Amino acid sequence: MALTLIVFLAVYVAMGFGHLPGVKVDRTGAAIIGALAMMAAGEISPAAAWSAIDYRTVGLLFGLMVVSAAFVVSGFYAWTAERVATLDVRPPVLLAILVTVAGVLSAVLTNDVVVVAMTPLLVSLTLSRGLNPVPFLLAFCFAANTGSAGTIIGSPQNMIAAQGLGLSFTGFLSVAGLPALLSLPLVWGIVAFIYRRDWQVARAAGPIAAAPAVKVDRWETAKAGLVTLAVVTAFVVSDWPRELIALTAAGFLLINRQIASADMLKHVDGNLLLLLMGLFVVNAALADTHLPQQWLADLKGAGFDLDEPLWLLLIGAALSNTVGNNPAVMLLVPYLDAAKDVDAIGAALALGTGFSSNLIVFGSLAGIIVVEQAARQGITISFREFARAGVPTALACLTMAALWILWLG
Repeated sequence: MALTLIVFLAVYVAMGFGHLPGVKVDRTGAAIIGALAMMAAGEISPAAAWSAIDYRTVGLLFGLMVVSAAFVVSGFYAWTAERVATLDVRPPVLLAILVTVAGVLSAVLTNDVVVVAMTPLLVSLTLSRGLNPVPFLLAFCFAANTGSAGTIIGSPQNMIAAQGLGLSFTGFLSVAGLPALLSLPLVWGIVAFIYRRDWQVARAAGPIAAAPAVKVDRWETAKAGLVTLAVVTAFVVSDWPRELIALTAAGFLLINRQIASADMLKHVDGNLLLLLMGLFVVNAALADTHLPQQWLADLKGAGFDLDEPLWLLLIGAALSNTVGNNPAVMLLVPYLDAAKDVDAIGAALALGTGFSSNLIVFGSLAGIIVVEQAARQGITISFREFARAGVPTALACLTMAALWILWLG
């Protein structure tokens, strides 16, 4: 038991810091090493480790990543970023349009893929107009995180919760969709207010490099759109396993005469899939010690009942900014009572982990992606700069979510 606890804590220290202190091991590496250590030490058998990996969640996430990747290779994301960023409107209006686009796209497609695809072009296009990229990038990131909380396919943590709790697409949407939608004007209003005097950027000496020309393959985009529509429709009206629906869609899109399957698969986040697989094993080994059950009983005795949606919202938000939103959901889901109001529980978990993701840079993968990709293009978004807008945005959205949860109850 002691070794299991040590390995578990080491893995989740890496989740919190982004790496294991003192060595060059990132989150994914720590999860895989932790799973291997559990098996090598006999804390979990190889057969139990394989059984612990939820193939339904991994399959669903992989399939939807491929669907989203189809929009990347078709040029749709880049075309969308160019069309929005070149609109002849005032900066606050441009910000509102960008927030809306980010929220809507992230609710239907995987938010991290949307952010990866559109961030570099947003930097180039805003700079070419003499605009400060920072408020637009932050608002885009924040809206992607909060908008994605409205559907079970909007983010990896929502997919994990949906598979683990057996959430229906329409049931989840009915309790999480409206607060996710209401979060978008909050994001816009707070970012617009904070940067109301900082829309412009000083032009560098010499001409600013023009953004690269964007080409969109209309046929591939239309095909990806039809497949996405078919997937969502199947989620709503059929009782087919969601992972099979997503994997069937992925297989269909990978068969292509114009685009190589390798070009699509390189947009699939293999590191995230491996991280989830490793965490499934590490968490299962800890569960076998019965320590989590004891800890949750102690929490409940102290008045913190995770099966109460409001407490779940707050605890999920706190845990998400400690170890990350995906690990937080993976830790909590196995111990939630799905026999209660499962949609409200799922909404509390999604809103808590999704809305709190904007608090700090490392609260979400989307935040890390935006900061790192902006840095590659010479735009620095410091921890303090991110928190300057992220903290009030996260607190405002969480307050609204808490009021919504209380109203549902």
